[in-house]
Order: sequence, then C-alpha cells, then structure tokens
Amino acid sequence: MPALGCCVDAALVSPPLGYAFSWDSSLPSPAPEFFSSGVPNAAGSHWSPEMSSDLYRVDGWGAPYFSVNSNGDISVKPHGTETLPHQEIDLLKVVKKASDPKHLGGLGLQLPLVVRFPDVLKNRLESLQSAFDMAVGSNGYEGHYQGVYPVKCNQDRFVVEDIVKFGSGHRFGLEAGSKPELLLAMSCLSKGSADALLVCNGFKDSEYISLALVARKLLLNTVIVLEQEEELDLVIDISRKMAVRPVIGLRAKLRTKHSGHFGSTSGEKGKFGLTTTQILRVVKKLEESGMLDCLQLLHFHIGSQIPSTELLADGVGEATQIYSELVRLGAGMKYIDCGGGLGIDYDGTKSCDSDVSVGYGIQEYASTVVQAVQFVCDRKGVKHPVICSESGRAIVSHHSILIFEAVSASSTHVSPQLSSGGLQTLAETLNEDARADYRKLSAAAVRGEYDTCLLYSDQLKQRCVEQFKEGSLDIEQLAAVDSICDLVAKAIGVADPVRIYHVNLSIFTSIPDFWAIDQLFPIVPIHRLDEKPVMRGILSDLTCDSDGKIDKFIGGESSLPLHDLGSGDGGRYYLGMFLGGAYEEALGGLHNLFGGPSMVRVVQSDSPHSFAVTRSVPGPSCADVLRAMQHEPELMFETLKHRAEEFFEQEEDKGLNFASLTDSLAQSFHNMPYLVAPSSCCFTAATVANNGGYYYSDDDNAADCATGEDEIWSY
Repeated sequence: MPALGCCVDAALVSPPLGYAFSWDSSLPSPAPEFFSSGVPNAAGSHWSPEMSSDLYRVDGWGAPYFSVNSNGDISVKPHGTETLPHQEIDLLKVVKKASDPKHLGGLGLQLPLVVRFPDVLKNRLESLQSAFDMAVGSNGYEGHYQGVYPVKCNQDRFVVEDIVKFGSGHRFGLEAGSKPELLLAMSCLSKGSADALLVCNGFKDSEYISLALVARKLLLNTVIVLEQEEELDLVIDISRKMAVRPVIGLRAKLRTKHSGHFGSTSGEKGKFGLTTTQILRVVKKLEESGMLDCLQLLHFHIGSQIPSTELLADGVGEATQIYSELVRLGAGMKYIDCGGGLGIDYDGTKSCDSDVSVGYGIQEYASTVVQAVQFVCDRKGVKHPVICSESGRAIVSHHSILIFEAVSASSTHVSPQLSSGGLQTLAETLNEDARADYRKLSAAAVRGEYDTCLLYSDQLKQRCVEQFKEGSLDIEQLAAVDSICDLVAKAIGVADPVRIYHVNLSIFTSIPDFWAIDQLFPIVPIHRLDEKPVMRGILSDLTCDSDGKIDKFIGGESSLPLHDLGSGDGGRYYLGMFLGGAYEEALGGLHNLFGGPSMVRVVQSDSPHSFAVTRSVPGPSCADVLRAMQHEPELMFETLKHRAEEFFEQEEDKGLNFASLTDSLAQSFHNMPYLVAPSSCCFTAATVANNGGYYYSDDDNAADCATGEDEIWSY
C-alpha cells in the first residue's frame, strides 16, 4: 500500500467554499490507484443474476417460490416446485403494471404496494396438507389431519376467503381470538366444509361465548377452547340457557418451551392456558354437570418459530400424555390441536439457533408431530386423535410481497482536494495544541503510521471543534479540517462507506415487527440483479422518528448491498420485503399518519407475461388516516377554503387563483400520504384535473379505484 502521505497530498486541491490549503510539501506525489482500490466499482467486472442470487441468499429463503431470472429481476413461481418455466412471473412487470399511469396501460397505483399471490397461498396450504397426509400414510396413523388458519395472522377478507375456498376439500378451518374475528370466521366458514373446525380462542365474555354457541346452532363445527378456568362457568350457564350442547376444548400450559424470543409465549408462565391442577378441576366440574363428553379438544402452544424437531417432539409428546389422561378420565376427546409454531426460514440458513430460521421443513414438521402423537397413544392404548395445527405464519407469509421505492440516497463523502498554499494559512489560525496535532499528523503520514495518523486526526478535529464553539474558527475552516480528517479515515480504511437510502415507506406501518421485536425479513432489490451492487446502504423511511430505519439484515449484516440510484428502469429503484404476509398488515398503525400500502392481487395466467391482476386497491388517503384519528376531513377542507377566501379578498396571487387553490386542497385530502413524483403535485398546475386519486372506503364506493373479481387485466 502506498504511503498515507501520498493519499493525503492527493487531496490538497480545491477546498470547500473557496478556501485553499496545502499539505506538507515534503510529502511525495499521490498514487491515484490508492483511491480507487477501496471503492466498489462494477465497471469492467463480471456480474450475473446467479451471483446476485447468492449474495442475497434468494435460493435459501426464497425456495421454492422466488428466484432471480435471466433479466436480473425477481421471479415468482406461483405453484412452487410444480411451476412450469412459462408460468413464472416477473415481479418487476407486475409492479410496472400496477404503478404505470392509466393512459400508459397501467393501474395508476401509488407505492408502497403489497402484491398478493393467491396461487402461492393455495400452494402453501396444499403443501401443509400433503405433508401431513404423507406422514399419516407412511406411519400407519389411524386418524387424519385437518388444519386451522388463525385469522389474526392476516385478517384480509380475500386472504381468509381464499383459505376457506382452497381448504374446503381438506376440511380446513379457522381460528378466532376475538369477537370480530369470530364473526368473520362464522361468515366465511358458512361457505366452507361442514367438517371444518371453528376454534374459538382468546379471552371470552358472555357475548363471545353466546356467538360461539350461535355458530354451533348454525351447524358450524365450533369448539370453545377454555383459556381461563373461569370461562367454564359461562359456557355451562349460557349453553343451558340457549339449549345448545357445546363442544369444549381446553388449552394446557406445557412445561416444554423454547428459549428463543417467541418461546416467551409458552411454558408454565405463559399468558394463556390451564395448569394440571386447573385441568383436573375443569374435568370434575364438567363431570358434575353431565357435560364431560363435551370436552373433545386439547390445545397447546409451544411458541412461534419452533426452532427444531427435537423440541417439537418433546412438546407434542407432553401434550399427548395430557390428552391420554383426559381420555382415561372419561372426556370425549377427539382432537389434539398443536397450535402455531411451524417456522419460516427467513434467512435461508436452516439454523436451529436463530429466531429467524428453523432447522426443518414442512415434511419434517408433519412427520415429527404424527410420530410423537402416535407413540404416546399406542403406549397408552388410546385411539389416534384428529391432529390439528394453527400454522398461520407458515401458510400466509410467502404469498405477499411489500414493494417500495428508494427515492434518494445520501452521498458518500468525497473529501475535497485542497490546493497548495492554503493549509499554512489554516494552521496559523489554530491554537498551539491544534497546530501540534497537525504537525504530528503530517509526520505520521510520511512514515506510514496509520494508527498514529488516526489518533492525531481525531485530536485535531476535536480541538478545531472546540475553537469553532469558542468563535475563533469559522465554518469554512472547520469544513476544511473535517475534509482532511475524513480523507485520513478513508485512506486508512476506517471511513464508513455506507449510504443512507431514503425509502418511500413507513416502517412502523408496514414492517412493525422490525421496530418492535427486531424481526428480520429478506429485503432485496427486485430488479437490476444482473448488475453488481456497488454500494452498501441502510434504509431510512419517511417518518420523523429516529427508529424509522432498517439497519439490520439477514445474515447478521448491518447494511445491504445496493445499486447506485439514477440509472436503469427510468431511474426508479424498487426494493421488495419478502415473507411478510403474516402479522405485519394487522399490526401496522398510523405513525406520522402514514396509512397502509396500495394492493394488487395477481394470479398466474396464460397471458403473454404469465399473470393477470384480479383486484387493485389504492392505499388509504390523507382523509382516511385523518378520519381514523377522529378528525373530520370535510370540515377541515371547509375551514381551509374559508381561509383561502379571506386571503384572496386581501391580495391577488399570480401563481394560483382561488379555484385552482381549493381544487388542489381538495385533491390533497384524497391523495395517499406517501411521496409522489414532482410532476404529480397538485399545486404545480394552474388547474387540477381529476387524475383518479380516489381513496378506498368500501366496495360500494370503490368503483373508480378497485376492480371487482370479474374484471381482469391480462399482461
């Protein structure tokens, strides 16, 4: 490596704001190659989509639904491993179809955007069912499996309806944890299989229990799961009054739990469930009430993201022991419900030691559950129960992709080059201690003592900051000193090369688990993957909050390899957050009054580009989010309109007239809160045309912004 003095001397040309400084003239001339050696540069270097796939671990976390195609775009395989080559969907083409203006054949939706793939949802459900069917058949298990989807994972109407439709032939049911969830589950399952379970979890009052018993009366296969012991008295009392024979389950608190973040929801100190003592009291009370035959289901939950099959087998084995004891005590047991826990491999490592990965696949999970239940039941001489699971995360995570755009990036600091003859002038303005640091820095640079250079550089900067605070150093001089110190750090290799990419997104609204529990999701550019990413960046969102950034990524990285902005695809740079179909939409709030994203539903088709959009919905408008916080947008507009009338009575503004101003204000209420292109700003035009900026309120009022299921655009 050339001497540091060469590098520093090379910087001494053209200071900021007209100042000219020189380094020690005794230093040798610069070695230009030094500056380019540490800067990533794709020019002349080979790069391929396969290299991007390896870099972002797409084949790990993305299999079997996502890959990088030959165009350098993310490709979606909607049918998993059964997807044929001509059925793959280029995600960039979907985003362009959704976001391009209507006059160019697009849907005119604003980003951020959630893209849903019902075909992926169907494949996930069928893969889970197939895995259990195979485990049941290969082990000679005498019961069967029927899944239950916990609607809390994603309560979107079309997601729930799709699951009921796709799962009808498999007796797939729903789980509810609140009264609104119970109402939607009752409605959806009215079109599902008669054998599908409606599992009622969560805290319950008399109204909740009454609703569940109404569902039973409507011939829905409803099970009221006791989470608290006192709920039993309500169930007994209300069922007698309504003359409904209930089916009752109970949730057991297992001793088994895992040590990861999600393990805190299980174990003896878990939020829900009954201890063995409470279970015995429930059995006794049911027996005394002549209702012990009503107790038919045992529910348990080891915790989300169960890391290993060893832990799973331990927990299922313990629960099956309890199930067998309930059979011995005379309960009419039929079902064992394993709850959630089937994990997602968010980083593609298949690690048992991580909260963002698991060391098994769906088939291994199913086989472990079936074998653990069968082993205990055979030993106890108990009939094999129907096995249920509430694998919400595993079913819905893959089907939805959040797309957002990087709109700008902070520039990497390039130290200005300083001309000769000026640094001595700077040195004369410094105090004696600072001048001493400067001389030591110069000498250390000549000797190539890099650590010493960094020490004196830090001391020089600190002393100059103190002089600036005292008023004896002006801002141009301070900037020149900063430049010299930055140059030293860069030459030594300790300068921070990471850029801040500003993204058109609210992390609190769309990726709340990252902020709340440090949950990591794969984030990848969805295009330009045939180019070498020449930068590293962290993502900073639009919110006025320092926590509104993503600076942790899969693989333990604190920054993400990214491309330079401003080239390719019209200067747009799109990123995708994957595997976020569970929980994120329901948990998102209205921080800074940013609403949710726009949405499109995309199915695989035989059209030229292999997909069709079956539904599109713009994200909530400014009026929507204001109304959600008890403001009245219509009244707010009238107040501003009245203020505008007063303004135009007093003076004439040449840039706007009254009509265009009020039209622009009205349009602002109807637009999304996120950033739009400058050309779209409604205040830049003399008159405002209706550009389709309607907001979504409900199906009856959404004709201009959302398409029905019967209207399909092929692309």
